[in-house]
Amino acid sequence: MIYPTRRALIAAAAGLPLALGIAMLWPSAWAAGILWPLTVAALVAVDAIMAPSRRALSIAIAMPETVSVGHVFDTVVTLRFAGKAPDMIELSLGLAPHAEAVEGVARALIPSGGEASAAIALRLRRRGLITGRRVWLRWTGPMGLCWKQMVHDADGETAVLPDIETVRRDGPRMFDRIQHNGMVTQMLRGEGSDFDSLVEFRPGMDRRAIDWKHSARHRALHAREYRTERNNQIVFAIDAGRQMTDPIAGMPRIDRAVSAALLNAWLALRLGDRVAFFAFDARPRVTSGFAGGPSAFAQLQQVAARIDYSAQETNYTLALSELSGQVHRRSLIVLMTEVTDAISAGFLLRSAAQIMRRHVLMVVVLRDEELGSMASARPDTADDIARAVTADALLRERLLVLTQLRQLGVEVVEAGHEDVGERLVEAYLVMKRENRL
Repeated sequence: MIYPTRRALIAAAAGLPLALGIAMLWPSAWAAGILWPLTVAALVAVDAIMAPSRRALSIAIAMPETVSVGHVFDTVVTLRFAGKAPDMIELSLGLAPHAEAVEGVARALIPSGGEASAAIALRLRRRGLITGRRVWLRWTGPMGLCWKQMVHDADGETAVLPDIETVRRDGPRMFDRIQHNGMVTQMLRGEGSDFDSLVEFRPGMDRRAIDWKHSARHRALHAREYRTERNNQIVFAIDAGRQMTDPIAGMPRIDRAVSAALLNAWLALRLGDRVAFFAFDARPRVTSGFAGGPSAFAQLQQVAARIDYSAQETNYTLALSELSGQVHRRSLIVLMTEVTDAISAGFLLRSAAQIMRRHVLMVVVLRDEELGSMASARPDTADDIARAVTADALLRERLLVLTQLRQLGVEVVEAGHEDVGERLVEAYLVMKRENRL
């Protein structure tokens, strides 16, 4: 597309007073008044011919094949002109749904040696598959009287996967801290319930492990050493219903839950436990078998990527009863959900009591910081008072449900979106250390 610039329009409009004056003073020479606009139009045409051709331009758009939801990545657009390049190029990148630019999508580029490039930082708020890339470009001719504009569509796919950057960043640090400097023999001993050997008591050991009968026989303190239990089963049951699609800090709750579950799964696989994923809304949607060993994390990541967003209400009764029927061995069920109303909470409590007969249940919820800020904000108007009272009532209902879950014996983890993964890992390790799995 070729069209005049603002400079050309102003230049053409500047000749209107002259044309009007000629028409008023010399009516018979009115045709001379249009010479100026025609001259400007001719200059625009000459400028368009002299401007670099679109055929001389090659465009390359580089975008990662896989990205983690919620994290910033760069889309690099590279422009190369076969001949003379324009003095300046304006570029705008087309955004996919649920994508946002950190610092805008428009750039003004000054080519050097016939080449120019721009890195545009993007953040994707939801998982899925992005197909195709689009970029808008325009530049002026040497006189700056016309724009040459084009739209370029490029092929390519980018898969937006669950957030594993947290796993890469925090997983090794937590694993090294647990494993006592990485000693394999130390990893298998010290905590658990299976007796391994009787050793001489040393400073720093748990005094409750002292075997007083053998200590009296040997006239020296001896302590029991145990093996750490392995091969426990952990099921991450992720609520994918309507309430979990609500955003928190710019990202849906379900993506926060999936990221925390992947972090815990990465650590559990390296501690010798077996992990499975289970997602549901009105009915079960995604079910995976138990996987063990560090190499199984890639498989679990692909399963987690299939957990889709849903607009349906959550059915705890159907989902948890079917999960209990599928898992026959005693396991740790980590239910990641959101407590919103008393009716669904009643179904959750009854389902929790049913599943606690055979399994160990942990419920993970994200702290609702928006409701907390509404309830604690200083009211200035009647609407602020009504908003604060409603938020406080919702928080009270939420606290009541979590308290009832704790009374049933459920391990409840309530944390903010920044530290939910670490809090989940800590709760898992405590239960493992206390032999509750």
